Amino acid sequence: MDVEEFRRVGHALIDWVADYRAEIADRPVMARVEPGAIRAALPEEPPEAPEAFDAIMRDLDAVIVPGLAHWQHPSFFGYFPANGALASVLGDYLSTGLGVLGLSWQASPALTELEEVVTDWMRRMVGLSPAWSGVIQDTASTSTLVALICARERASGFALARGGLQGEERPLVVYTSAQSHSSVEKGALLAGFGRENVRLIATNTTYAMSPDALEAAIAEDVRAGRRPCAIVATTGTTATTALDPLVPLADLAREHGAWLHVDAAMAGSAMILPECRWMWEGIEGADSLVLNAHKWLGAAFDCSLYYVRDPDHLVRVMSTNPSYLRTAMDERVKNLRDWGIPLGRRFRALKLWCLIRESGVEGLRARLRRDLANATWLAEAVRAAPDWRVLAPVPLQTVCVRHEPPGLEGEALDHHTQSWVDRIARSGAAYLTPAQLDGRWMVRVSVGALGTEREHVAALWALMRREAESG
Repeated sequence: MDVEEFRRVGHALIDWVADYRAEIADRPVMARVEPGAIRAALPEEPPEAPEAFDAIMRDLDAVIVPGLAHWQHPSFFGYFPANGALASVLGDYLSTGLGVLGLSWQASPALTELEEVVTDWMRRMVGLSPAWSGVIQDTASTSTLVALICARERASGFALARGGLQGEERPLVVYTSAQSHSSVEKGALLAGFGRENVRLIATNTTYAMSPDALEAAIAEDVRAGRRPCAIVATTGTTATTALDPLVPLADLAREHGAWLHVDAAMAGSAMILPECRWMWEGIEGADSLVLNAHKWLGAAFDCSLYYVRDPDHLVRVMSTNPSYLRTAMDERVKNLRDWGIPLGRRFRALKLWCLIRESGVEGLRARLRRDLANATWLAEAVRAAPDWRVLAPVPLQTVCVRHEPPGLEGEALDHHTQSWVDRIARSGAAYLTPAQLDGRWMVRVSVGALGTEREHVAALWALMRREAESG
């Protein structure tokens, strides 16, 4: 493809994306294909001869799009908001079109320095003190893994330079809520702690981590000769958006010399609203935190912001300095390869830069306030309806609900819940995701797609009542 062909096809592709977004509300939200159907519709062998891009576009329409769940649909209420605001999409397009890599500052100075600027913008937007330094990772899973590795090395006095965890006399222990994201346990296992040294701490009636249960678990480990290494708290848990109490958790971390990491992957975006910052009161007592700008805020995936209070420790743990990457500027600049696991990085800062500049902070705040108001409206409607329950507090944009007809309980109630939510998904009219809470199935309604207005939430509620109450 030469430049002129790229120009022609590129214009057509931008038009295609614009049409897709403009008409997305007319599509069924969930893909209605059987497993293997997409693969079966595509050739087994790669093409020997070049194909026109027009043929690729035809297959995009005929094969690929019908196999998608449309996350940008105004009736997408599943999982979490994963918004690709169009300004951010253009920033991502710029990153790919430029094709530069951040192996070092010198490899692309603007890549590094724009990332410094936008992570500091976000620090200011969410109300963090200047003590925090940020970097863009791919996902919260990676950020949590990096945090746990840093915790491991601080607790072990940099065992990586000796025998690693195999050389440690006292097992190092990680503590997290029983409601935390699965990536926390996965990160602990990948960081070498071992399943026997991961503690899932009980929660209270609001599904937040219990400081008393944590304190008891730490005391038991200390008596057994184990060493508390890391506490992973969550601001906005996956199932219910519960808020772990950071002040007492930070006190316990400080008392036992443990690293405190805060997972605010989805809810962290809410901290651009001053009225929401009570949700992570005590955050300044943490060692690291993560928030995903590619969720509720609106940046195109992937754009996970990882902040630390001791960047020198992060660099010491993650640093790599092969001779072919050394430059005369190294003592004067930040080399982002030393701030995470990958050596190279995409120009991710562009999509966040474009989003913030095109929307403005007030524009971003207005959209999040709209979503909070819509979630509150839905929760109040559910509470007022006979045989419906809101199962958890609604501090953010996720409403956990269950329809409980008289005389239906246990497995029969579970079957009823899964049946009506499945009917909604298969209808194509909306997309919800079920989850377990207290051992029983419930339905999460995650409000926050870019195009979701009150009318879409009201239509969803009417659909939920129709499907559940007629089942």
